[in-house]
Amino acid sequence: MSKTVEIQIEKSRNLIEGLRKHLNGIGGSVTNDEINGMELALHELEVINSEVERLRQELSPKVKHMNEVMDGVKASYIEKKRTLKGYYPQERWAEYGIPDKR
Repeated sequence: MSKTVEIQIEKSRNLIEGLRKHLNGIGGSVTNDEINGMELALHELEVINSEVERLRQELSPKVKHMNEVMDGVKASYIEKKRTLKGYYPQERWAEYGIPDKR
């Protein structure tokens, strides 16, 4: 759970609890329906946050694997480009998809 969401959930729980305890003593227009609505929204946030955390746990290893593959692709690209640049004159680099122009 992200720290920001975790803090907001805790603060909201405490506020709802306090509002319920002192509903009659609150000056203003806080109603039981409003507190119930806030509680429903908080529950929805908790459910959505749980789903996001589950997705993050699935995504993290995939992102790590993608980055590893990307590093390999970059290294191969650099090696092949260096080889072609050393073997062919600059005028022919474009034939091989090398956009560099010293």
